[in-house]
Amino acid sequence: MSTLRAQLSSPLERSLAWISAEIDQLFNQLLPVPDDPRARLLDAMRHAAIGGGKRLRPLLVYASADLFGVPRSWSLRAGLAVECIHVHSLIHDDLPCMDDDELRRGKPTVHVAFDEATAVLAGDSLLALAFDILCDRATHSSAEVRSELAKELAFAAGSSGMAGGQMLDLRAFETTHDLEAIARLQRLKTGAIITWSVEAGAILGGASVEQRLSLRGYAQNLGLAFQIADDLLDVEGDPAIVGKRLQKDASQGKETFLSLLGKERARRQAELLVDQAIEHLRQLGSAGSLLAEVARFSIQRER
Repeated sequence: MSTLRAQLSSPLERSLAWISAEIDQLFNQLLPVPDDPRARLLDAMRHAAIGGGKRLRPLLVYASADLFGVPRSWSLRAGLAVECIHVHSLIHDDLPCMDDDELRRGKPTVHVAFDEATAVLAGDSLLALAFDILCDRATHSSAEVRSELAKELAFAAGSSGMAGGQMLDLRAFETTHDLEAIARLQRLKTGAIITWSVEAGAILGGASVEQRLSLRGYAQNLGLAFQIADDLLDVEGDPAIVGKRLQKDASQGKETFLSLLGKERARRQAELLVDQAIEHLRQLGSAGSLLAEVARFSIQRER
């Protein structure tokens, strides 16, 4: 067990282990390998989706949904859907036309293990699977709730969210960015999906407007703190633990929170953002303790 894991509270340890096992089991069930030429595609999807990863987004869905007494089967399916989107984005981000990475989660990236065309199709298929999962009655008994989940995830994943943020990142070398511009980029690229993950639990549970606003504030601060921690890991992390190539931003000349603030100011800013995120949970009382632990973990993690 790593030093970090030894320091984590037992409820968070159990939740991380449980959610990872459940998500892997669901992927295993939903991605059977057929006895025909599609087998290569399904093998590629399984290669990317099963095993490894923090499963932070499914954990956020579960922790948020649990505040409102949502059945675990519902929150797990919503968590699986957002993990499909996340893995889809990683497969495509690693392609030669994007970041051109050869290692992800300690394994060869999909286009390296298979080929570029298969990687594109694997990412596309996981994107489609996310909405198949959300629109299924097994995710929630209400068609209106399922529709809202799907609509909000489509928005968070598209040009107004994750994909738009990736486009801003791809063109980042063309201009000088200040902190506000970098924060906007990261709110789209990373923060939109994290925010959906937290709000999904509130949607599943029929939370009030006030509760959803509190959770949104928590998620937005968490997303920026998470990105600053990623920037720090890119410079200070151990590639063997992180499971991917590091120091990419510096080699590409990209401006980040770290390049503008320096290590110590960036670390203090991340800690401040976590404090602000937890403050948003105050009205939820002790019920929000797991979300608070996730926020602390986001800047203490080793990968």
